[in-house]
Amino acid sequence: MPSDVLVFAAAATFVLGYLIINQVALRIMLLIGTALYIWYYAIVSDAPLWSAIWASSATGMANLIGLSNLLIRRSRWILPKRDIDIYPSFSALPPGDFRKLMLLARREKLPKDKVLTTAGTKVPDLYYVISGLVDVRKQGGGFYMRRGNFVGEVAFLTNNKASATVVMAEEGELLCWDVNQLRARAERDVRFRLALDAMISLDLARKVAQAGAPNTTMDEALEAVV
Repeated sequence: MPSDVLVFAAAATFVLGYLIINQVALRIMLLIGTALYIWYYAIVSDAPLWSAIWASSATGMANLIGLSNLLIRRSRWILPKRDIDIYPSFSALPPGDFRKLMLLARREKLPKDKVLTTAGTKVPDLYYVISGLVDVRKQGGGFYMRRGNFVGEVAFLTNNKASATVVMAEEGELLCWDVNQLRARAERDVRFRLALDAMISLDLARKVAQAGAPNTTMDEALEAVV
């Protein structure tokens, strides 16, 4: 009977949806299944089963809202115009997560000799070097870091004092985040915390990976972790 076909088809789409890992595909399958169930409730008896129809419609609408949020979070058009040019450096993050991080960031041009962190003191800001050169000074020596690196990330993650003094070796543009604001937001928003951790972890992994580069020792690579 047509009604039996509908209910079996709806159940099949739900089962397939739950077997799919991709969140977008899963939600689409559940929407199709919900629509089939509503159709079934409309024709299974002489009068539509309105209570079941309204209940299924409510769950379908909730699923549709979730799907819309998921698609928006993955859409590049939500990227802040100010930061579109640097998104390729953070492309491992979905656009929605990148947007959350950038909304708390200040994008500033800093002059030569501007002190970013001071060894043995608290780190008030987390930095990302967009352009320019920074001078990292540690006991026993120092080195330079160019664009594409974080400054103060280990102190931020561990809530310890800075292990090095970092100074702008030339004028450059940086992203700056207030450490207290970042921590407060991370405590309220799990997704924000995951995006932040992912962003910093990628930077740390890249620095440590330099240990495998020719003519680079492990100590030299780990020195880049500020």
